[in-house]
Amino acid sequence: MNKLAIVRLRGRVGVRGEVKDTLRMLNLTRPNYCTLVDDNPSFRGMLEKVKEMATWGPIKPEVLEELLVKKGEFSDGRSFSSEEIKKLTPYDTVSDLAGSIVKGDYDLDDINDLRKIFRLHPPKKGYESLRRGFEHGGALGDRGEEVNNLILRML
Repeated sequence: MNKLAIVRLRGRVGVRGEVKDTLRMLNLTRPNYCTLVDDNPSFRGMLEKVKEMATWGPIKPEVLEELLVKKGEFSDGRSFSSEEIKKLTPYDTVSDLAGSIVKGDYDLDDINDLRKIFRLHPPKKGYESLRRGFEHGGALGDRGEEVNNLILRML
């Protein structure tokens, strides 16, 4: 089962209660937060509800590796490192861990005290339109593999 990366793009003002609750369930409480979820029908339904606030797509192992190294952090503020991986997981390198997470063999929830969100910067060269869907030249909704380029611009 593949993993989807979800990035919240829009802020908190004027958000319907139902959408706000769904974003909270996805741990996307602020703009430019990113999280990973399984690609299954229940999460797809949640994504349809928040499509005017976020963008998503399948994440590649190389992008996840860079995301973990640069933006992964533990609840006590420690940053993500190879030493921590060796202590807390059965994997020796970040690339092995990232590949296993994308395949669905291992989950971020299995790593103790790791925050399930990644706090990203706004993207270099900005967003496209924050009011239109990706298929219409905007930034919102399902963007497929292009989500990897967006995440790399936000690191």
